[in-house]
Amino acid sequence: MRSATLACAILIACAAGDAPRAGAQALDDNENLVMGNPSNAMADAVNSPDNFLVARKQFALSYNNSRMIPNWVSWHLDKGWIGGSGRRGVFRTDDELPDSWYHVTPGDYSETGFDRGHMCPSGDRTKTFEDNNALFVMSNIVPQAPDNNRKTWERLETYCRDLANQGNELYISCGPAGAGGTGGKGFRTTLNARRRIRVPSVTWKVILVLPEGDDDVSRVDKNSRTIAVIVPNHQGIDPDWKQYRHSVREVEELTGYDFFSNVPRDVQDAIEVGVDGSAEDEDNR
Repeated sequence: MRSATLACAILIACAAGDAPRAGAQALDDNENLVMGNPSNAMADAVNSPDNFLVARKQFALSYNNSRMIPNWVSWHLDKGWIGGSGRRGVFRTDDELPDSWYHVTPGDYSETGFDRGHMCPSGDRTKTFEDNNALFVMSNIVPQAPDNNRKTWERLETYCRDLANQGNELYISCGPAGAGGTGGKGFRTTLNARRRIRVPSVTWKVILVLPEGDDDVSRVDKNSRTIAVIVPNHQGIDPDWKQYRHSVREVEELTGYDFFSNVPRDVQDAIEVGVDGSAEDEDNR
């Protein structure tokens, strides 16, 4: 369950005419930001167009208007989010982004050789149709090579849901990095010659695993499990996500973000340096 008190110190300075739409959720009530805001994103279209915060009930993200993909997407997962609605959403533009920006369309990905790759996955929000459909906005999508999206990435997504169904709750952040991937029709750095949607060279994910409980930030300790991966965005990669495990600290070095920033620094230092676990129990994973 989410923390009773969110320690999110986020400045919101919305430009006139570019204010958040009705679907946005108040930050002090957003369970997806309990562990922190990795890039200190702000809902400020004028001063922060490439680190623009969108906070919804189902997920939170930082959007990059120059690259036309998210910088990161964060969400909380427990078995309460998983139900029987299945994959029922429809890909569509994100009309909650500022009106003055180009809104990426599903057609921008058509015939490119790259999948419309969910960051927060459809399978993590299947309690209701509304929750599932919320994930099909294009701001939650990056160009992923089919072998990444449908095999390696999907297997890690399934593993996370298995952990949730076993009585754990997970705090997950993921996103793209770099430029240039190899899809079904070869290497590309952008999609849509006019709009130039960035194709990343890798996708990364960091995961904090806790047993179900309350006041989650206070329950993170030096033995809490973390998982981190950096997956090449190319065809022909290994379908086993475990081959791409790294430490959370390595992902921070790659991206420049600060994950789990609401956790005390000494605890972060313990859980972010090990590979698939804390520094203390890394050898036992």
